Order: sequence, then C-alpha cells, then structure tokens
Amino acid sequence: MIFRLSPKSRRNLSRIIPYGVIWLFLGWFILTLEFLATGNENQRPETEITLSFGVLVFASLAVFIAGLLMGVLEVFVFKNLFRSKGLGAKIALKMGIYLLFMLILNALTFPLAASLELGTTLTDEKVWEKFWRYLGSVTFWSTLISLSFHILLSLIYSGFSDHLGHGVLLNLFTGRYHRPLGESRIFMFLDMQSSTSLAEKLGHQRYFDFLSSYYNELSDAIVEHEGSVYQYIGDEIVITWETEKGLRNGQCVACFFAMRKQLESKARYFQEVYGVIPAFRAGLHCGQVTTGEIGALKKEIFFTGDVLNVTSRIQKLCKIYGKELITTQVLKDQLPQAMADQAQSLGDLELEGRAEKIELFSLA
Repeated sequence: MIFRLSPKSRRNLSRIIPYGVIWLFLGWFILTLEFLATGNENQRPETEITLSFGVLVFASLAVFIAGLLMGVLEVFVFKNLFRSKGLGAKIALKMGIYLLFMLILNALTFPLAASLELGTTLTDEKVWEKFWRYLGSVTFWSTLISLSFHILLSLIYSGFSDHLGHGVLLNLFTGRYHRPLGESRIFMFLDMQSSTSLAEKLGHQRYFDFLSSYYNELSDAIVEHEGSVYQYIGDEIVITWETEKGLRNGQCVACFFAMRKQLESKARYFQEVYGVIPAFRAGLHCGQVTTGEIGALKKEIFFTGDVLNVTSRIQKLCKIYGKELITTQVLKDQLPQAMADQAQSLGDLELEGRAEKIELFSLA
C-alpha cells in the first residue's frame, strides 16, 4: 500500500522545511567562521563544547529540528495570531516568544552535547558543572546572539513568504523564471456576483473584512486541488494550475465545486455577520503562456498569453448566459469522461476583441 500525502499536507511540508534548512545552513556558516578564526581550538573549554564529528552531527540535527519546530509554529500557531499588529510589533513579539522557546531547547540540548564531548552519561557531575558554568558565561551570550540572528532571518523569510506567496518566493530563489519560459497552464478567473452593490451596502471597511473572510473560505479548496493563486484583483481571484496537475482527476473543475460547497457551508455565518451570502461565477481555459520575472521596483512572477485574455472574457459571459462555470472545448475535451459528459454546449460564441468564434460549454 502506497501512502500519499494530501496536497495540503505537501504544501505545509514545503512551507516548514525551509525553516529547518535556513537554521542548518546558518549554523554551518557560523561554525565555519569559528573554525577559521580558531583553527578548531577551543578557546573556552570550561564552557564551550569542543567540536568533533559526533558533536557536529548532533549539533546539525539539533539546529535543523529547531528550525522545523519554528516552521511548525509559524504555519500552524502564529499564522494569524498577530494579524492586527504592524510588521515591527509582530517581529518583536515573535522574537521574544521564539527566543524563550529556543533558550529552553538550548538548555535541554547542551547537556546532551556535553555528555557526547566528555564521553560520559547525562548523570555525570562534570556534565552539569559545565552546564552551570555555561549559563553564566560569554559563550551563553554568544549563543543568545546567534539564536536571535537565526530567528530574525527566519522571520524575514516568513514575511516574504506570506506577502509574495510560498510558490512565488521559491521560484524567485531558485531562479526558475529568471529567463522567460513557455509552459502549458490552466487558468480560472473567478468573480464574485453582485460585488458592486454589496460594496456600496457594506461600506469600504466592512467590505474589506467581507472579502478577507470570503477569500479565506476559498483557500483550502484551492490548496486541496493543487491550484495556486496568481492574483487577487478586487473581488476577482485568478487561480492557475500546471496543465497536467489541473487535469488530473479534473481537479480544476472539482476545485470550483469544492469552493462553492465551502461557501454554502458558511452561508449562515455570512448571512448573520454581513447580511449576504457570497456566490461567484468562473471561466476556465488552458493553453500556452510565457512565464517570467517582471518588474523594476517590485519583482513578481508574471504570466502572459492569449489564454488569460480568453479566460477573462469567458468569465464575463457567465452573467450574460446565466451560468456559473463556462469553459472552452479545448479544455472540456481533456477532462475525465464523466465531467465532459455533463458539459452543455452554448454554441460558437464571439469573444470581445477576437475575430474568430469559439465554442463554449457550461459545466455548472
């Protein structure tokens, strides 16, 4: 039996592991600087751990696990805890919490490293004598500064990841789109119904809160169906898939229905809090795009190609024809047979700005 992680679990892992990698490489960097400065001669043997291969392996594992623990806390615990705070206050509060947590972890791991260095057990008095000397030494303050640097760098990474999106940040780091690439992708343009009148009714502040709640409810379905958010444009969201992923089990279509189901499950909440139940319409299309980094003042991953223009115009036809989800024949023909059989042809229709008609199909 082959065990497969869900898309959401894989995404969470891909967000947590970089913290461990940051801590590991930063730890190696600091150890390398110390080695070059001292020639691996222990300047303070009464409070410092002498580096050996065994200690290096233990220390590497310890800092990697510490980084992973920070990643777990960032992804699952502190994700929304300080949302109302400014960036400076958020970093300061998290720094304090993480530093306390890491100092406790350091206090637990130092005796283990000391026992490895001395070749003895944890119950040996020499281990604990060294530990108590360490707590009142320059070595301890050096460790405190090192931990603070680890935490600060990780929080900077976390901030960039939250604002740019994990996938975008990873692509910028790896340079995948440093040079424009041609690739096949699926796009969904999803637009909220009656948004103009709703914004007027709620006012700009409550409408902002409403949009935040609305997008939050859609996010799990997007992740579970391996989609990526390309852009938020007011009340419109653009979701994209690599074509192979989006077509696998019809995920691009299933995502639409999963999002709709999630909003329906929260209908009572939206009605009670905002006096309205949100709904949306969407256009789906696939094709070749050029993908690359763009921007002089702000870098972002940018898609360009006729497929985006077509998808946007398809979405606008949903309201005219009273449909919730419309797609093109080229995408419909690649869907699983059961989904394709449910599609209803709307005939050959004209799209704004295009000379040739295109056959469109309703999926909902």
